[in-house]
Amino acid sequence: MLTAGNLSLDRAGQRVLSDVSVSLEPGTITAIVGPNGAGKSSLLLGLSGLLEPAAGEVSLDGAAMAGLSAQDKARALGYLPQSAEIAWDVAVETLVALGRLPHRDRGHEAIDRTIKALAIEEFRKRPASKLSGGERARVLLARVLAGEPNWILADEPLAALDLAHQLNLIAHLKSCAEAGQGVVIVLHDLALAMNHADRVLVLSEGKLIADGHPNDALDEEVVAQGWGVKGRWIGEDGARALVLSSV
Repeated sequence: MLTAGNLSLDRAGQRVLSDVSVSLEPGTITAIVGPNGAGKSSLLLGLSGLLEPAAGEVSLDGAAMAGLSAQDKARALGYLPQSAEIAWDVAVETLVALGRLPHRDRGHEAIDRTIKALAIEEFRKRPASKLSGGERARVLLARVLAGEPNWILADEPLAALDLAHQLNLIAHLKSCAEAGQGVVIVLHDLALAMNHADRVLVLSEGKLIADGHPNDALDEEVVAQGWGVKGRWIGEDGARALVLSSV
C-alpha cells in the first residue's frame, strides 16, 4: 500500500499541496486530475519519494518513505515525469534497458516483453534523437516498465500519444494492475479518467476535493467546483463523454 498522511508539499518556496491523506491499493489504477496548478505533479512527486514533505509523511507498505534506501525505492517505484527529455543519444533498446539498473541485471526477458507491449519493436535499434514526440514518450515509459516496479507513477503518460497508442497503453496499464502492480497516473482528460480508472483523486488549489469511484469523484458538482464549468456526462459506462458549458 502507498500512503500519504496529512501530506503538505512546497516547491520554490510556495505551498503547492496542503494536508492530503490517501491510501492507494496495489492492483488498481488511480487517476489524479485537476485544473492547471492544482498540485497534481507535486502529489505524484511526493508519492514517489522525490519531493520531501513540508509536513506529513509518505509510507510504502507501512515503512516511512524517508527511511528507505534509494535502491529500495527505485525497485519498488517506477516514476515517469511529464518531461520527455532524453539525456543520452543511445539506441532505444539501450535506453529501455536502463530501467533494469535498480536490479543490477540485464533483464533481457523483461526488456523484450516491454518493448513488444508498447509496440516499439520496429525502432528498437534507432537512436533516441531520431524519435518523434509520441515515440519518445512510449520509449521512456518502457524504461519505467522494464524495471517491473511494484508501483507505476506516471505524469500525463498519454499526452503525446495518438488515439491508437493511447488505447494500447491504457490496455497495458490495466494488465499491469491486474497482475498486482499499483498504477497512479496524472490525467487532464476527464473522460479517460472516468472510463478507465478504478479510483479518481481530484485536486484543486493544492487540496483534495474528491476521492473515490469515478462516478462519484467526477460528478457534475465536483466538475463545477474544480474546473469552474458546467458538465454533463453522456454515454454508457466505459464509454462516457463530458459535454461542457460555462457555469
